Amino acid sequence: MSEPSDRSGGGAAEGAEQLTPEQEQMLRQMEEEMRKVRVQDLVAQSVVSIINLAYRRIAKEDERDLEQARIGIEAVRGLVDLLEEDARHEIRNALSQLQVLYARQAGGGAPGQPPEGGPEAPAQPRDPGAAGGAKPPPRLWTPGSD
Repeated sequence: MSEPSDRSGGGAAEGAEQLTPEQEQMLRQMEEEMRKVRVQDLVAQSVVSIINLAYRRIAKEDERDLEQARIGIEAVRGLVDLLEEDARHEIRNALSQLQVLYARQAGGGAPGQPPEGGPEAPAQPRDPGAAGGAKPPPRLWTPGSD
């Protein structure tokens, strides 16, 4: 009679701590990958994700949320200087394009016009020529890609 209580008591806790050989191998692989990851790489990946999400919050009508887009733009502006030079250049280009799209959507008018009663627009691109017109930022950019 004591056997069932042993299985539901200490046995469950012990079973949760034991890993299968496959799980142990996967854990070792994950640990090895973590040793290789640099914080700058993680920041770059996060910035790319933020840019992509902010773009969706502007461009996709059914997902539009200009306040969320503004927060994303401000987050990228705060992180861009922490990136390596090559990534920094690409991110600034994408950020400039994103800011132009935001300004157009928030203001409902031509580029350069301030938004009318909407959320405060992020600063305009540092280099107006960098925006390259009305082209939207790439759907997915990854560090090291051209």
